[in-house]
Amino acid sequence: MGVVAELVLVRHGQSLANVAFPAADAEGLLQVEFSGRDAEVPLTEFGEKQAAALGEWIGTLPENDRPQVVITSPYLRARETWRLAAEASGVDLPEPSTDDRLVDRLLGDLEMLTRAAVTQRFPGEAQRRADAGEYRYAPPGGEAFADIEVRLGSFLDDLNRDHAGERVIVVAHDAVVLMMRAVIEKLDWERVLAAEREAGTVRNASLSRFVEVDGRLELAYYNSVDHLPPN
Repeated sequence: MGVVAELVLVRHGQSLANVAFPAADAEGLLQVEFSGRDAEVPLTEFGEKQAAALGEWIGTLPENDRPQVVITSPYLRARETWRLAAEASGVDLPEPSTDDRLVDRLLGDLEMLTRAAVTQRFPGEAQRRADAGEYRYAPPGGEAFADIEVRLGSFLDDLNRDHAGERVIVVAHDAVVLMMRAVIEKLDWERVLAAEREAGTVRNASLSRFVEVDGRLELAYYNSVDHLPPN
C-alpha cells in the first residue's frame, strides 16, 4: 500500500477553553465562565487571527505545494480554523471533509470540568489515574491515549489507501497531533513523552509535517509556529 506524499497536521487556533480552563484551575474554581459541549467550544479572537495567519502562509505556497486534501475534526474550533484559513489564503483550496476519528480526547464524565470540580465530584479518579498510568488511564465514559492511538491508526490506514501520493492537511487537536507521531513513527509512550519534553506541548495553530521518503512517512518538522503572529 502506498502512502500520502505529505501530511501536515495542524492544531486548531486558540479556543475559549484554552484560555478559560487554565485560569480557572489556577484559582481553584469549580467552573468556568461558559458552558456547553466540548465539541462546540469556539475560537477566541486571537485564535481567529492565528487561523488567518495559517491561511496567509498557505497562500504563499507554490500551487504544487498546496494541500490537495483537507480533513478536519468535526469540532467547531477545528472547522472554524480551516474556514478562516481558507478565506485568508486568497487561493482556491479543496473543500474540507470531517472525520470523527480526529476528535479531541474524549473525557466522558469529566468533560468541561475544572480540576477542582473533578476532585470534588470524582474523588477517586486521581488514584485510579495513578494506578493505570497516563497512557492507559480512561476517565469514566472517556478514552485513554491508547484508545486515541488505535483510532488514529485506523484513520491513517484509510488515508494512505484513499489518498496515496497526495498532499494532505489535517486540522484537529493537540492529542491527535501528539498521538499521530506515535502511530507514524511507532513510538512507545516513553518516547512520546520524550518528544513532548523536547518540543513542548502542541501549540495552537502549529504545523507538524511528514513527507514521503522511500514509501514511508518521515517527520520534517514538528510543532512549528514560525508562520504565526506573536502572542
